[in-house]
Amino acid sequence: MYDVIVVGARIAGASTAMLLARDGYRVLMVDRDRVVRDAQSTLYIHQSGVAALHRWNVLPEVVATGCPPLERIRHTAGDTVLDGAPSRTGGVRAAYAPRRRLLDPILIRAAVDAGVEYRPNASVNDLLFEDGRVVGVRTGSVRGEAEHTERARLVVGADGMRSTVAARVRAPVLMQDPHHTCVYYTYWSDLPPLLRTFEAPGRWVATIPTNDGATLVAAYFPQAQFPAIRGDALDALLTQVQKTAPEVREEMAVGRRLEHVHGTGDQRNFFREAQGPGWVLVGDSGHHKDSITARGITDAFCQAQLLVDCVGDGLQDPKALSTALKRFAEQRLDALLSAYHSTLKEARLESGGPRTDVPLGMEIDQKLVIH
Repeated sequence: MYDVIVVGARIAGASTAMLLARDGYRVLMVDRDRVVRDAQSTLYIHQSGVAALHRWNVLPEVVATGCPPLERIRHTAGDTVLDGAPSRTGGVRAAYAPRRRLLDPILIRAAVDAGVEYRPNASVNDLLFEDGRVVGVRTGSVRGEAEHTERARLVVGADGMRSTVAARVRAPVLMQDPHHTCVYYTYWSDLPPLLRTFEAPGRWVATIPTNDGATLVAAYFPQAQFPAIRGDALDALLTQVQKTAPEVREEMAVGRRLEHVHGTGDQRNFFREAQGPGWVLVGDSGHHKDSITARGITDAFCQAQLLVDCVGDGLQDPKALSTALKRFAEQRLDALLSAYHSTLKEARLESGGPRTDVPLGMEIDQKLVIH
């Protein structure tokens, strides 16, 4: 029997499993994927997320991938340009935006090094219940091989926005808002290594430098445009860049596209109930919001640390664990609600006029406003 079974081995799951194992718990981490691939992501890790990687002693491996430090952000809205440098947070100043095919394996290795038993290619088909409490999982190979039953004192759902764990426990939706944007992005070579955002009414563009000299170029559109855009996403992206950030479009003419276009029209905005008897949700499984403020990775790190801090050494005692999970749920909402509302405000794409704040939630200690 395990102390904890973590369902999902990406950002939220690997971080949670690693921290629990470091606290001395016996942890099994399962994931349906056999090989870690790139995930749909804006990649950006805010300074508080980077500070978590630093605290967990994982940041050196992220830096070693060659991912450039992002030490300035420039935002253009109409005739106003805000140029800022981030403040020091938790001992670090720079933000980073590593490719997920590099970041996720780093976190998985850190979990395994901490003692986590990692089982890829294992799909969770169902949960085990006893007297209304989750007591384990049923797993099977995605290739249809024999099913296995594993038991634990706590099952952590870290399996994404369409979480199987959340569905099986029928986690109530506490808060939900309409879709606001759809987003398409690709990777481009030979762009300046600058973190930049551009906004105009109904439009949003970002350039985010990442590994191997590539830059993620993203365009956000009102959700209502999704049916028309999805048929030719590349043309829509390039047109949006031309209208919103013409200087970036000129730079792109010198470089080249490195990958096909990625995107989604399913940017849900919700909080689910975070916990119940024998189960808890972290990352996108419990809370998801529009990616326009790029908070997904950072918020997943926040939740992983918060959960482990709340559980402490009380996992063996059912009453203490129940109290800890309720405390986690309350503190999760307190920690993330403000960013949720500010993200929805950005995602309405209604601004575009003069502003004094830098988007992406970056903590700024130097700011230059250019009109």
